[in-house]
Amino acid sequence: MIPKICLAGTLVAAVTAGGAVALRAQPTVQVQGAPPYTLLSREGRRPLVARRVNGQDMFTLDELAPIFNLSVREDALAGGLTISTTRQTIVLSAGQTLASVGGRLISLPSPAVRDGRTWLVPVELVSRAIGPASGLRVEVRKSSRLVIVGDLTVPRVALRFDDEGGGRARLTFEVDPAAGHHVTEESGRLVVAFDADAIDPRLGTIPAGPLVAGVRAADNAPSIAVDLGPAFASYRVADVAGGEGVGRFVIELVGAAPAQPAPAQPAQPAAPAPVAPLFELSPPATIQTIVIDPGHGGAETGVRGPNGTLEKDVTLAVARRLKGAIEGRLGIRALLTRDGDQTVGLDERAAQANNNKADLFVSLHANASPRASTAGAEVFYLSLEGYGQEAEAASRADGVPLPVFGGTARVIQLIPWEMAQARYLDRSAALAGMVADELRQRVPMSRRALERGPFRVLVGANMPAVLVEMGFLSNPDEERVLTSEPFQNAVVEALLQSVVRFRDYLRTTAAAAGRPGRQP
Repeated sequence: MIPKICLAGTLVAAVTAGGAVALRAQPTVQVQGAPPYTLLSREGRRPLVARRVNGQDMFTLDELAPIFNLSVREDALAGGLTISTTRQTIVLSAGQTLASVGGRLISLPSPAVRDGRTWLVPVELVSRAIGPASGLRVEVRKSSRLVIVGDLTVPRVALRFDDEGGGRARLTFEVDPAAGHHVTEESGRLVVAFDADAIDPRLGTIPAGPLVAGVRAADNAPSIAVDLGPAFASYRVADVAGGEGVGRFVIELVGAAPAQPAPAQPAQPAAPAPVAPLFELSPPATIQTIVIDPGHGGAETGVRGPNGTLEKDVTLAVARRLKGAIEGRLGIRALLTRDGDQTVGLDERAAQANNNKADLFVSLHANASPRASTAGAEVFYLSLEGYGQEAEAASRADGVPLPVFGGTARVIQLIPWEMAQARYLDRSAALAGMVADELRQRVPMSRRALERGPFRVLVGANMPAVLVEMGFLSNPDEERVLTSEPFQNAVVEALLQSVVRFRDYLRTTAAAAGRPGRQP
């Protein structure tokens, strides 16, 4: 916290030989208005009034004094200023571009000047003298008109837009110094959020077009919004090599394909096409679709924390982040079982995954315990306890022939709803182990980090499925953490890396079995 007190300025007069008091005359200066600077600190942001003298930006000591806890004394006899901080003293001499900080000389682009009853000092005095004398890290960025006080992360974010034609475009972000980023799609725009205290955007001018309608930096958040144009259809995010200490990533934008005219009817009827299989029953060797299930919703609020946090809100917030990360960084289709505060039945959630031919099903929850001290994330996959040994046997039973159009028959497997997950237990266990491993590297885990449980929401899922309890809302400390952006991002990153690992596992398994995998 930056201490704040009022300016304590005094005036020392010179005594003439006749005993009269005289002040050393100061030269008249031409002071012009200038755009304000923005001061960033842990306390927030505030404007700093600036003036321009002979082409140099200047601050008034009247405004700097309460911010940095300065005491200012004017020595009219010597024609200089003494600025005292809590640690050291700064001495400025009239007409001189040098300042003494604790006896060490520093250079300034221009001298301090008087403007009426106040003094103007070069903006560089803040970073070169006031900051070091106060024991504070202070950075002045004149091009961005920023004054950064304290140990804040404020990367410069430059953006370049390239229209590649054919319904494709690229947004290239350069982040200096490098900082983590997360891209999500919401309400007709892409939101690029950075792991930083603030950002210093250098966006330039991007003309409105069919894929991008505009780009703007958020006022009070380290993020950039990309307003999407009418032709936008999808996007993909990829990290690319940057300079030393500089991050660079690209958002590839793809437009909707133009409608194709209907083909002309052939003069002669075409030969009957071969009858396609009704279902693709072999397990996929890679991942094309993931269904994310934000637990609870609507009237089903789930766990309520001591401070009123609802499980349904936490799960939806994380699910939305995870969807954006999977689609943006992996290029995999991701669907939510609910994208708002509505009630969705347990069987309906798995049915959505089955109907969309999902390759993975991830259900997100928050836990509760009678003991307020219980904490940590847990990962579950299905236990068939209560369904009997016939469950897995039924899932692996031979198929039955069913007639299809054309007078032929197809052999398909008829699996009872409550047996659907049985044939995927091995892969669900592998996925659950990877999720637990990735979470353990990023968030606190329960002593029972990996378990089996008879969860109804997993029973009907006809694909590998896991349930993640992200933490205990019944624990006041963990309730606060569960709603924080860093924690939610950590959970998303763990799940994202789990998907990458599981995709590699599927491809390795398929290769070992001599079966080609679908390519995403």
